[in-house]
Amino acid sequence: MKKDIILAGVGGQGILSIAAIIGTAAIESGLHLKQAEVHGMSQRGGDVQSHLRISDKPIHSDLIPNGGADLIISVEPMESLRYLPYLSENGWLITNTKAFVNIPNYPNYDDLMNTIRAFPNHISLDADEIAKNIGSPRSMNMVVLGAASTFLDLPYEKLEEGIKIIFGRKGEKIVEANLSAMQAGREIAKQNK
Repeated sequence: MKKDIILAGVGGQGILSIAAIIGTAAIESGLHLKQAEVHGMSQRGGDVQSHLRISDKPIHSDLIPNGGADLIISVEPMESLRYLPYLSENGWLITNTKAFVNIPNYPNYDDLMNTIRAFPNHISLDADEIAKNIGSPRSMNMVVLGAASTFLDLPYEKLEEGIKIIFGRKGEKIVEANLSAMQAGREIAKQNK
């Protein structure tokens, strides 16, 4: 088993929480993990990315080469396209469709979404709206993680455990909200896979 994943988004959107949950699930599953993060100007709404490499064999580098990623998980549509050169020929792009317009020259939204829709292996969903509809607007990132969960080759129960470990100190209500959000995203991915 080997899975190379690029996580992408904008500072404050929960990319590092997704990375921590996937990483925890991988370790709890007895797998090897390497992770590299680039925070940039994340506290000011800048781009954030993380490389996650998971394998049942030792991993020698924490960076994914161009064309080597099995999966791009993005919580922002423009950021998903920024990392497309990393995606392998048969890789999957999972992205939120809600734009985080933080720069004056943000691309035309329709053009952006048409580019994503033209990509053969993709799931795009309005994770912000889904999170809001289930009563947990701050767990948009968990909706995206849920959509990606069917592609991770990790037991879903281990991802649930990861959420409990990462968010447990915030209380049962927060844990349950994040579990519900992840399940909602997973259901949408199953319908559109």
